[in-house]
Amino acid sequence: MQLQDLLYGISITDLAGTTSRNFNTIAFDSRKVQEGDVFFAIKGTLSDGHQFIPVAIEKGAHIIISEELPGERREQVTYVVVEDASVALGIAAANYFGNPSAKLQLVGVTGTNGKTTIATLLYQLFRRLGYKSGLISTVSNRIEERIIVSTHTTPDPIALNSLISDMVEAGCAYCFMEVSSHAVVQHRIAGLTFAGGVFSNITHDHLDFHLTFDNYIKAKKAFFDGLPRNAFALTNLDDKNGVVMLQNTKASKKTYALKQLADFRAHLIENSFRGLHLDIDGEDVFFRLVGSFNAYNLLAVYGTALLLEQERLHVLTGLSDLTGAEGRFDYTISPGGVIGIVDYAHTPDAVQNVLGTIQDIRKGTEQVITVIGCGGDRDKSKRPVMAQVACDWSDKVILTSDNPRTEDPQAIIADMEAGVSPSNRRKIMTILDRREAIKTACHLARTGDIVLLAGKGHEKYQEINGVRHHFDDKEVLTEQFNLMR
Repeated sequence: MQLQDLLYGISITDLAGTTSRNFNTIAFDSRKVQEGDVFFAIKGTLSDGHQFIPVAIEKGAHIIISEELPGERREQVTYVVVEDASVALGIAAANYFGNPSAKLQLVGVTGTNGKTTIATLLYQLFRRLGYKSGLISTVSNRIEERIIVSTHTTPDPIALNSLISDMVEAGCAYCFMEVSSHAVVQHRIAGLTFAGGVFSNITHDHLDFHLTFDNYIKAKKAFFDGLPRNAFALTNLDDKNGVVMLQNTKASKKTYALKQLADFRAHLIENSFRGLHLDIDGEDVFFRLVGSFNAYNLLAVYGTALLLEQERLHVLTGLSDLTGAEGRFDYTISPGGVIGIVDYAHTPDAVQNVLGTIQDIRKGTEQVITVIGCGGDRDKSKRPVMAQVACDWSDKVILTSDNPRTEDPQAIIADMEAGVSPSNRRKIMTILDRREAIKTACHLARTGDIVLLAGKGHEKYQEINGVRHHFDDKEVLTEQFNLMR
């Protein structure tokens, strides 16, 4: 491939050298550069790729794409200066892989909560409807039945386009992907062609990265601002920021809601541990998923499927038999009748949603015992709020470790305890070791009680001081339930 083909659609501000030359592949990590590669110098949050241009050239890079010309240049190297190297990388990655996202129907799902469930349900539904499909999500990436381990909610542009290219090669007609706010701000989705975008909701999260809630909203909105005219933008009208997402989009504007008039509507008839009974646009349907928040997720999937021109009754029939994503209100019942729930809830709103769902379903005599922690090296402001929410909606709360990363777990728990009101302090206990915390919760539970393990969901590790140790909430819960026989 020639450099001039790679640069198609990229805004160039300066050039030193020729674009009529071939190259091997593209890279933005100088450690991965090989002879004949193009190196993109990206300004990141922790380091500036411009500092590694000499290293990339020493390793064989013949072409440098950056936001400024280096002071010292070599004659045999072509230097391309662009307005934004991150945007350029996204467009270049799409060009390099032959614009794979334009060769299938790509739908992006964004929001604080529900992204994984909506994307996963869409993937499962469209496979049931007979279409080859791909999934890009926090839990896993999938090309039909093939599973690729997920390291980020939204991969980097090179990995992302490579993955979508593999989906096209496998004959996939659809790809459903989570679009994180980080990915929007870092332009990981630049160069992709979306058939549609879905907004679930927005609540307090990722302020360690975005700094303000307003910036967080703008990041989500930027995804919809960038959708093309021939795409659709589907938003949750019951979320106060739902209409904000549609303000400047060129895409066809569509809405879904439980509480307001919308293009796609549902009415909650019954919510139990057996599932959800909903009236969706006049059709009475029972679903296997549990919780009012899943009523929104199902409605988003239903609306998306119809906007992708699927037959209404086939969609409802397919949806009625699906289960949710791993670690999302993932429940099991012990031989002694204790109900265990594993959920990825790691924001105040998500914790309240899952506990609110439990309150809606419980008969009133059972105890709700919640095991919860907060991640280290992340937004500290949500820690006291999450602890207070857990206490408000539970009978007993065990504060424990989540992924402490490089922080002192006891300090994280102290931040959580600071938010617990005096009247709720009698409900809490602190057990630093997460396994012991889960074990204690199970031992405290009696027949009919509900044990919620919040925060880690599908994760199979606990990260401590940069090392990931195997840890699976569902696995530990099952072990304890088996011991209770």
